[in-house]
Amino acid sequence: MSYDHGFKAQLAGFSLTTAEILYRLPDHPSLLQSYIWQEYDSAPRFPKLKSFLDFWTAKLEGKLYKVTVTHSKLIRPAELRLVGAELKVH
Repeated sequence: MSYDHGFKAQLAGFSLTTAEILYRLPDHPSLLQSYIWQEYDSAPRFPKLKSFLDFWTAKLEGKLYKVTVTHSKLIRPAELRLVGAELKVH
């Protein structure tokens, strides 16, 4: 059976989170560069994103300028319904 981490995360209440991170280039601080981060995370606190941003500020040279976050709940447990019977047609 195939293992789908994203599907299990959605059933557990996580939602797909996308963050656009604008940061200053270390050699040219007047220029901004964009980085897209995407992961299943828990809204509204976003612990995985916060952990990533903490890593960024501690280990990377590009100073953060702006972070824009969006998320979408793709599947919620209330939307999942078990079917009582299955019919097969040739």
